[in-house]
Amino acid sequence: MKKSILIVALFLLVVCDINAQQEKGITGFNSWLNNWTEFKPNKVVYDEVNQILTGNIIVNTKLYKKNVYLLQGNVYVTNNATLTIEPGTVIMGDYESKASLIITKGASIVADGIETDPIVFTSNKAVRKSGDWGGIIILGEGPTNKFGNISSVNFDTDAILSAYGGNNLAGNSGILRFVRIEFAGAKVKGGDNFNALLLAGVGNKTIFENVMVSQCAGDSYEILGGDVKLNKMISFKSSSDDFKFNYGTQCYIENSLAIRSSYLTNSAGSRCLNVLSYNKKEEVDFTKKQTFVTARNLTLVNNSENVKADTESGLIKEGVYIAENASIDFKKSVISGFNPAILLDRAIYINDENLKKIKLEHMYFNLCKGNIFVADNSNNEDLESWYGNAAFANVYSKAENNVTFIDFMNEKRPDFRLRIGGIQVSSED
Repeated sequence: MKKSILIVALFLLVVCDINAQQEKGITGFNSWLNNWTEFKPNKVVYDEVNQILTGNIIVNTKLYKKNVYLLQGNVYVTNNATLTIEPGTVIMGDYESKASLIITKGASIVADGIETDPIVFTSNKAVRKSGDWGGIIILGEGPTNKFGNISSVNFDTDAILSAYGGNNLAGNSGILRFVRIEFAGAKVKGGDNFNALLLAGVGNKTIFENVMVSQCAGDSYEILGGDVKLNKMISFKSSSDDFKFNYGTQCYIENSLAIRSSYLTNSAGSRCLNVLSYNKKEEVDFTKKQTFVTARNLTLVNNSENVKADTESGLIKEGVYIAENASIDFKKSVISGFNPAILLDRAIYINDENLKKIKLEHMYFNLCKGNIFVADNSNNEDLESWYGNAAFANVYSKAENNVTFIDFMNEKRPDFRLRIGGIQVSSED
């Protein structure tokens, strides 16, 4: 009898410990990064191209695993057609033509891979690198905060076919699940870069789960307007922002991961999260909803082996940037290795009204040089006092990343879940 009780007690202890591990940051009893991700994408060898995709896709079309496809130029899925992609299919973006795939308003993409057979979008170069090709653009009928509610993206794309926006919050542009997007972000005229995955006016019936963007020269994910749900998204070594939200986006993002490198950035700055409501005030209608991001169980980490040295040399900047008139509800997330963890726009006046728009609860700030500041203001006592209130249950630590995470140093199959045993709580900034 005593032996049975002991076994039950040990079982409960293990279960409780596992659950405790999953409280903050990315969650899962096992690492959900296994099987479908690739942290050395340039080492993978693919078969030769045997099919070419170009021009407009105007009827329902299916791509098959048995083929390797080459995107040439801007490929549009239009005329309300659906592009279906079989699990395991490889699509290569053409370097010479800065290829992109554009799902226009009313059309859809069903790229529904499986864990052991993900769908891969990559470069067609022998030696692949960031910026080799354009990326994927999905355009929906969801609202934005712009005047007129209709806009278009401009990446050397057709202005009419690149239109997005409307009033359909529940729009369905399809599925991206178990998908990898590698080496995207080609530079376009005017000096901008494509994003690996651009979602503009996309509705909440569209499914985004288990998507990994690797080594993009632009933003890994940019979301313009719409009402979007993101789950188990990964951004790995982006040169620009990992997740950028703008123009009235209403987004719920959970259980997702951004891995930054100290040595990859651009002139405009690069953050894990960049939360904006507009680029210019005169563009938007302030009677409409401004950008609001609900973030749960994110892990945002700088993968530097020496965070202190890289911070002192100026290589590491803020992990999260929040602009004027944008809001975030941030809970149960980890921000590790930034300078500082969160930076607020200099135009944000610190008062109760604005602080209620920036919720930080049950957060784990680790190895950051300061936790939250207003830009160009080194005095953050009011902010530290506010968010340090015990009611918010935020935790501060100075542990090294290889102690903080379960298997941080594993180059092939890293595990970025929080290791509770490694937490070293600190009262310091």
